Amino acid sequence: MAARLAVQAPSATLPQAENTSPGPKPPPSNSVHQPQKPATTSRRLATTAAAAVIGAALLAPAASSASTTAGAFDLRITLPEQSSEEAEAVVRAHARNLLRVKRFADAGEWRELQAALRASASNLKQDLYAIIQARPAGQRPDLRRLYSDLFNSVTSLDYAARDKDEVQVQEYYSKIASALDEIFAKIM
Repeated sequence: MAARLAVQAPSATLPQAENTSPGPKPPPSNSVHQPQKPATTSRRLATTAAAAVIGAALLAPAASSASTTAGAFDLRITLPEQSSEEAEAVVRAHARNLLRVKRFADAGEWRELQAALRASASNLKQDLYAIIQARPAGQRPDLRRLYSDLFNSVTSLDYAARDKDEVQVQEYYSKIASALDEIFAKIM
């Protein structure tokens, strides 16, 4: 129905042109300048009709269920994949896994350090996000700041490991450990 209305609307509102060829206009027959009607070319009509059809096609899936339309975008708000209780049950284990990357730093195994850091940080990030979202609104800003500090340090540690800079690796590792201590003091 929307497609039919969208196609009918341009043809009903646009004036039909007397001359639809894209060639030059003929000169006026008398010397007095008369205002000319805007000539709408067939290309302009085709473009308008195509835009109406495309617009109707884009609006049609919004009216139907997103799950029934193949290839449709799912623009719903995503919720954390786990509850705060589930996250609290495993968050300490994921934090320990993050802190275990120190052995790779001490051994100078930079690639292994990066791989272990990325794997453990991903799980910890998801857990902490679920826990922070479940907290009362008054506690969230502090926790979000600590969360941001923690994962900025994780990113910096990753870069330091890539550059094989032992001093910076130790510095960012200590920042990660202190950020985790602060976070656990507030959430547990």
